[in-house]
Amino acid sequence: MLFEEKLKTRAKIYSGRSVGFSADEIFLPNGKTAVREYMEHPGAVAIIPFLDKKNIILVQQYRFPVRKLTFELPAGKLDRGEKIISCAKRELEEETGYRCGKIRKLISFWPTPAFATEIIHIFAATGLVKTKKMPDDDEFLETKTVSFEGAMRMIKNGKIMDSKTIIALLGWKVFFDIKNAFKYQS
Repeated sequence: MLFEEKLKTRAKIYSGRSVGFSADEIFLPNGKTAVREYMEHPGAVAIIPFLDKKNIILVQQYRFPVRKLTFELPAGKLDRGEKIISCAKRELEEETGYRCGKIRKLISFWPTPAFATEIIHIFAATGLVKTKKMPDDDEFLETKTVSFEGAMRMIKNGKIMDSKTIIALLGWKVFFDIKNAFKYQS
């Protein structure tokens, strides 16, 4: 392949609880070498939870790296060996206290392929049934019900700055039809 870079040597810098960091030496297409530093990530899911045809649930939480309170879709990392649909259902219930009747995979994307292996899988969930929120021990969040159009305004006015949430909501608006949202299967 004309642009392919090939591994020369692996250099694992750090291996954490859920992510790792590497600085691999690679061969460039012209035969020279370079170093590629990147984060290794297990992948994640995000869910657009539709309470009905007009309203969705967002979560609000403090994000230490940006030192801000954020509005986001419920989301989370995949556990080792976990199926993405199982992760989506688990994260939805843990973060919002709702179980879904129906769920549909929409899109997947790499948020930062220049320096991370992370892939995020976006789902839409309908037929929500109230259960109990069960956030992780280190997770402190609140749910907020907003209209879908209200969430669009939150993106436009900078109240939603989280990339997965922006991509998911704009992707839904552009590529999917709310009339058919309630016809898919679990």
